[in-house]
Amino acid sequence: QVQLVESGGGVVQAGDSLRVSCAVSGRTLSGYAVGWFRQTPGKEREFVAAMSRTGGSTYYGGSVKGRFTVSRDNGKNLVYLQMNALRPEDTAVYYCAIGNRVITSSLSNHNQYDWWGQGTQVTVSS
Repeated sequence: QVQLVESGGGVVQAGDSLRVSCAVSGRTLSGYAVGWFRQTPGKEREFVAAMSRTGGSTYYGGSVKGRFTVSRDNGKNLVYLQMNALRPEDTAVYYCAIGNRVITSSLSNHNQYDWWGQGTQVTVSS
């Protein structure tokens, strides 16, 4: 059974940094594309960041480019999202996802991912 568990969310102030993690069990992370998405009440799930199956390519949503960094540790089955220069509009529930059929051109499409975590709340106060 595949499980993804996010952790590291919390309440921070604007300008602060935060790193959220995603622990994957039931699958070896190697060979899987990894993605981070976020959602606020009443809005569509928004693409944040993703890394290709080989780890050779990373992609970011326009609003986070230059501030957020996605990384992975295949040996520990962990995925990270480092968030710097946080803004109040970054407030959301952050979800990690993995998929082994995600092609590079579709990394931002949440429908391409097979397994999802339960989400972790990130709140940025002004």
